Amino acid sequence: MAMVWIPAMFRPLAGGADKVEVVGATLAEVIDALEGKFPGFRDRLVDAEGMRPEIGFAINNEQVMSLDQAVPVDAEVYLLPAIAGG
Repeated sequence: MAMVWIPAMFRPLAGGADKVEVVGATLAEVIDALEGKFPGFRDRLVDAEGMRPEIGFAINNEQVMSLDQAVPVDAEVYLLPAIAGG
């Protein structure tokens, strides 16, 4: 199972959890598993064109650029919302 680290802005969608375990062989499958546990999650992470530009993804501290990216067993998946400021 992959451990998905949930940033503060998405924790209300995950029942307040800061991390959850899900099964998935690819990033797309991990997102589908999140959606299965927490309906509405997918729309915050992806759209019809793929990964939302305001959300980054990392697997085991490596930036991911594709929903087809493999997710190893026992991987850590990070959701990385963009931070604005000035």
